[in-house]
Amino acid sequence: MPPTGPIVLDTAQARVLGALIEKEITTPDYYPLSLNALVNACNQRSNREPVMNLNEDEVRDALIGLQDQRLAGPAQGADSRVSKYEHRLGEAFNFSRAETALLCVLLLRGPQTPGELRGRTERMHKFEEIGDVLGGLQKLMERDPPLVAVLARQPGTKESRYAHLLSGEGSVPMASAAATASTPSEDADRIAQLESDVAELRKEVDALRLKIDDLFGD
Repeated sequence: MPPTGPIVLDTAQARVLGALIEKEITTPDYYPLSLNALVNACNQRSNREPVMNLNEDEVRDALIGLQDQRLAGPAQGADSRVSKYEHRLGEAFNFSRAETALLCVLLLRGPQTPGELRGRTERMHKFEEIGDVLGGLQKLMERDPPLVAVLARQPGTKESRYAHLLSGEGSVPMASAAATASTPSEDADRIAQLESDVAELRKEVDALRLKIDDLFGD
């Protein structure tokens, strides 16, 4: 059953939800997670930004909040003496694997560029091209209400960052209509241009190497 109202997650709830999603995809044999395993997943030092130090009570409270919003809760039909927990994102949203992977990494690592997202989602979903990442982000942005937003571009940066909106729109500095933040299609054009520039530079380097070989070769 989908959430009955607006979704607003605090920091601990976002981390718990992201950890549950990640572990279901990357370690299905150990999913659903016990409370202890979930605490460890939330606090692991790799693939987390920022690194957190949640205790069992904080994770338990986060689970209660997620259950109230119908996003997670005790595993249904789990055959174990130890209580285990699962996310219910599939019941709340009809996500594709691409959308699930993108939202998961945004929950676990905060705002990121499309290039960063492509690399960091690889264990959950392989995006063949950067355009596929942008397409997935666009679908999340077109949800009603939107689940992802493009952020106001930081000074001196060429690539926009994207953030999830499950913690509320006020939690991220979104680009305004008057701002110069790019759309996903503009980002794709910019990335394509950068890739073209890199390819051209590689050709020039190869040409220089040939000249050096001619001058100093045996």
